[in-house]
Amino acid sequence: MSKIITAAQAAAFVKDGCTLTTTGFNGFGCPEDLIMSLAEHYDQTGHPKDVTLVKCTSQGDGKGRGVSHLAARPGLFRELILSHMGYDPGLRKLVQEEKVSCFMLPLGNLMQLFRAIAGGLPGAISTTGIGTFADPRKGGGKANQKTIDSGKEVVSLVELGGQECLFYPSFPIDVCFIRATYGDEAGNLSIANEAMNIEQFEVAAAVHNSGGVVIAQVDKIVKKGSIPAKEVFIHGFMVDYLVEGRPEYSMQSFETDLFRPELAGLADVPSAGFEPLAMGPRKICCRRAAMELHPGALINLGIGMPGGIGSVAEEEGISHLFTLSVECGPLGGIPLGGIDFGAVVNPEAMYRMADILQLYDGGSLDMAVLGFAEADRHGNVNAHSFNHRVVGAGGFIDITQNVKKLCFIGTFTAGKQEITLRDNGLVIHSQGPQKKFREEVAAITFSGQEALRKGQEVLYITERAVFRLEEGGLTLIEIAHGVDLQRDILDQMEFKPLVPEYVRYMDPRLFREGPMGLTAEQMKMPDTEYEFWRDLRPSSER
Repeated sequence: MSKIITAAQAAAFVKDGCTLTTTGFNGFGCPEDLIMSLAEHYDQTGHPKDVTLVKCTSQGDGKGRGVSHLAARPGLFRELILSHMGYDPGLRKLVQEEKVSCFMLPLGNLMQLFRAIAGGLPGAISTTGIGTFADPRKGGGKANQKTIDSGKEVVSLVELGGQECLFYPSFPIDVCFIRATYGDEAGNLSIANEAMNIEQFEVAAAVHNSGGVVIAQVDKIVKKGSIPAKEVFIHGFMVDYLVEGRPEYSMQSFETDLFRPELAGLADVPSAGFEPLAMGPRKICCRRAAMELHPGALINLGIGMPGGIGSVAEEEGISHLFTLSVECGPLGGIPLGGIDFGAVVNPEAMYRMADILQLYDGGSLDMAVLGFAEADRHGNVNAHSFNHRVVGAGGFIDITQNVKKLCFIGTFTAGKQEITLRDNGLVIHSQGPQKKFREEVAAITFSGQEALRKGQEVLYITERAVFRLEEGGLTLIEIAHGVDLQRDILDQMEFKPLVPEYVRYMDPRLFREGPMGLTAEQMKMPDTEYEFWRDLRPSSER
């Protein structure tokens, strides 16, 4: 019997009340033709209803593509189990309007759960997420009131070997939509042109061993046996059906319809035409974080502002001294940003997402640089839920919980601010309207208490000041020239940080045009070359 079917036929396999899994990482690897066909099937029949959607990360462009097509169909989804939906506005709207229940899991834990389901295990066990919103003592990943009211739990706290762990019970998955580049007539799949090796294998294994239906959207169906054995990513015994996707729903990335072989590890392109970051708060923060890098380190850079560190490293000529890593698998090369986050130009290696996350959980990362929405006096960071908008943590928790050194970077206040740079510092003319250093964060994505217990080195880097996490809380260790301690720092915080008698000035090179002159031998200026600023207030007022 032929495995080749149409997208419309594939959509009919998704029944009322079933559990569906789809794949993708932001703008990459999304089986959009299958998703579009499911939306059309719903419009024609009014079914399926009450589907549980399980997925790892965002699968969209932030404007409605990807899984957001399905969110627009009332009653199609009953429950979401995922790690991130930052680029899925339709799903976020369902959650905010309390139309579906939603559980948010750390990305690595969800990947382990897929593996546990595939392996016939009772569930997945992890220490990642202890002390964060994923911990059942702090909400158990429930994203809205509907989820709380449902009484359902997807995680429990257990103790193994004297250590606290999170346990996620297994459940069957009925159908999955996955994406690949080529599929032969026997169902063998190749991901040769994809920009990353994400969750396709783990999802297909979990669904196949659940007795479910595995459906793959491919760019091209080829003759049986024409895919070389070493290029077969998923064997045909795990694949029930193939759909050759329409070209408009089969792009390598949602960002462009241009295929880029340098993202798939198929070509190495020159870095000519590199443009340094424009001077401003982002570049200051990225430069200061870059001063913490050291040769030979394995580094993870988060989405948004941290992506600029790759640009700083290129400008300084030090990018070859360390290895950049992304949680979806690529290592080395130059990471992209926006909806193309996760892809890398000229990667040196491409691990599977589940494998790199397992390495993160085990402590392989030397350093990570991530953004933050808010931080509090205990060093806790919220990066997944703010202003009643839940986006999820994705790989944030996996990255932060066992890394040796961690830098959170971002502007000191949120919203529009007016700042003028000068040769050795800056002048702040107006503050951002929202404070980011809060008495207590709204939700904990990173636990300062856990970091102190594990002995992690944690810095909070802004354009005007740098803090370090210490036993007593956040401690001010650097301040920019031109910044007024009371007006520009203390008055812009909901709590009083620790302020020692002597605080360094931020390196004046951070605020100047042109390369800073970072080298392998001197990635960070010795303390003796810093100018010190002294706090002259009485000790009782500090």
